[in-house]
Amino acid sequence: MRSWCLKPFPQLDARTFFALLGLTLVFRCWLAAATPITGDEAYFIWWGWRPDWGFYDHPPMVGWWLAALLKISDSEAWLRLPAILQPGVLALGVIAALRHLAPALDEVQRYSIGMLVLLAPANVWNIFITTDTPLVYFCVFSGLAWCRAVRDDDMRWYLAAGVLLAGAVLSKYFAALLGVAYLVDVVRRRKLRAWVGLAVVYAACLPALALMAWWNAGHCWPNYMFNFVNRHTHKASLSFKTPLLYVVSLLYLLTPPVLWLAWRRLASADFLRKDGSSPPAKPGSALGRLAWTPLALFALLSLTKQIGLHWLLAFIPFVLVWAALRLNAETLRCLCLFFIGFAALHVAAILLVSRLPLETWKKTQIYDGLVLTFEHEALLKQLAPYEKDWVWAMDGYSNAVTLGYNARRYFLVFGEASSHARHDDILTDFRPLNGRNILVLRKTAPDLADYQPYFARVTVDSFDVRGARFWRVKGEQFNYAAYHGQVLTTIKRKYYAIPEWLPQTGCYFCERYFPEEKTSRR
Repeated sequence: MRSWCLKPFPQLDARTFFALLGLTLVFRCWLAAATPITGDEAYFIWWGWRPDWGFYDHPPMVGWWLAALLKISDSEAWLRLPAILQPGVLALGVIAALRHLAPALDEVQRYSIGMLVLLAPANVWNIFITTDTPLVYFCVFSGLAWCRAVRDDDMRWYLAAGVLLAGAVLSKYFAALLGVAYLVDVVRRRKLRAWVGLAVVYAACLPALALMAWWNAGHCWPNYMFNFVNRHTHKASLSFKTPLLYVVSLLYLLTPPVLWLAWRRLASADFLRKDGSSPPAKPGSALGRLAWTPLALFALLSLTKQIGLHWLLAFIPFVLVWAALRLNAETLRCLCLFFIGFAALHVAAILLVSRLPLETWKKTQIYDGLVLTFEHEALLKQLAPYEKDWVWAMDGYSNAVTLGYNARRYFLVFGEASSHARHDDILTDFRPLNGRNILVLRKTAPDLADYQPYFARVTVDSFDVRGARFWRVKGEQFNYAAYHGQVLTTIKRKYYAIPEWLPQTGCYFCERYFPEEKTSRR
């Protein structure tokens, strides 16, 4: 493995790192400008357009960030700026932290470890602004602050770790896994002062948790209902497929060489040793617990549930740094060269795909969605004759917010849709729409029986864009009473049956549509 990566290549030093930082930044800026806003991103952009203390399925942090960015511009590349900059910021943060956490490392080793973070596979192409963007920032820097607190036994760094963890909590609830990793680290070290530090970290998170509890209590508990009830319509069962997919995800995100090297080192690593009676714990041992504890918990969860690739992003840097700290200079250099080559392969593949015509994907199931995303101008042109006198809608939330972002006009969700469409319940009030004309754009052929009960007259036509067919369902004189009696009542029963043990101060859906009834309870 080592002979090929020595003399033919220049020294991997700070100049190499900054050259790669510049090249990847240029590529990521181009990719962000060339790639249309996706459904998830459009969803969060609408959070920014209508900011609040909380939102339907996740905590509010990304909505707050987008609200600030939208004050300046609503262009794709600008709104994605935090994601574009993320690999470089994380890599520079790791390099700076290693000066204190591992002072024995020389400059070449520090910048080599920074290269691994900069060029981690997902960091090459992930320019999407989602809830994971602030989560990764806060988790990584909270973890680095924790390692500094462990090294120096300094309560100021414990407080910094806690404040940053609070930011992660306000970004996504997966931040709890990092909190569990801190607990595991303290248990392994078995020092009273470490327990005090952990208490400081947890106490710093209490205001964030209190904010989310307060907002949810006054808004039908949507975060709880979505994440723990409504999205889990089928009973979980053991699966051979989901653990295998989890392993494949790790193989991609960490690369096979890193996993192989980590596997070889784990048995003798500080991660498996008891060091509670030793002097200030080594940062490597703390990093190991921050890296492997969340991944181990995900492994257990993968027995019954598919683990999303993006769920792992906040913890990948810890694994890379932990593994790199256990490599000699020669092996670390070889690993960096592999990452450089793998990143170049990603760039080449993306450039190649960008040159392919959209019709290349015509026979795939996602083609109509691609057309909706990339050819939104053509679709909006087809809707233009109905711009003044019609309310625009779609039958699914992701498509609605995507097209709505490009139209700079909100598309409501007509019909029951799914648990993922429920943020529209916050934004749309059907009562003032009584008697209005509503146009529903669909990617699939409609069943008129789904629309005729709610309008005086319904007509349907269709049109093609780049070989994908779309349908316009035109409903005249919306009948709110009929829609309330069937659709809204069904939505209330299925998605707003809030458990009795959850305290409530308000529920927008029930107060709006069912003021005479108490909120449904399980």
